Amino acid sequence: MTLNDAVPGFDVLLDGARHSAFHLEMRDGYGVAAESAGFARWLATGVRNTDPDSEYWAFWTGLVRRTVARGVSVRRARIVSEPLSDYAKYSHAGAVVNVAAGEEVRYLPRRHASDIALPGNDFWLIDGRLIRWNHFAGNGTSAGGEMSEDPAAAALCASAFAAVWERAVPYEDYKP
Repeated sequence: MTLNDAVPGFDVLLDGARHSAFHLEMRDGYGVAAESAGFARWLATGVRNTDPDSEYWAFWTGLVRRTVARGVSVRRARIVSEPLSDYAKYSHAGAVVNVAAGEEVRYLPRRHASDIALPGNDFWLIDGRLIRWNHFAGNGTSAGGEMSEDPAAAALCASAFAAVWERAVPYEDYKP
């Protein structure tokens, strides 16, 4: 069953999670408008905003902190090509903030994912049953989200995430 009428914000999704919120990212680059200035600055200087209380991060870190405080496991797995793209390096440089907020973050080199059945899109899987598909255009810009409660799709997402998570390297140990 696809729920196309409304795609709730991440605050609604994570605030509604009871035990788990898992995110799988599979692209080497994203064209997220809110990141463009920070990404350009990082490309020019190598400096990334890692202040969890800054205006840029405060919404996300507050959301993750309160979600984790309720006992919800928040995990993010990234499948990455190596050597890393500039965007993946930028993302890795900021992951210290995700981890400090309470997310567990892992990286799986793409060459180690060849035999894993993966969905066609990035996703959030909430409590093993609710999926928020993240659609992107070829240039990495958002093409919108989509909600689904399809049990077969949720099972695929759960299986894919578990397989990636098992093989992936924790943020602290991943050296790009």
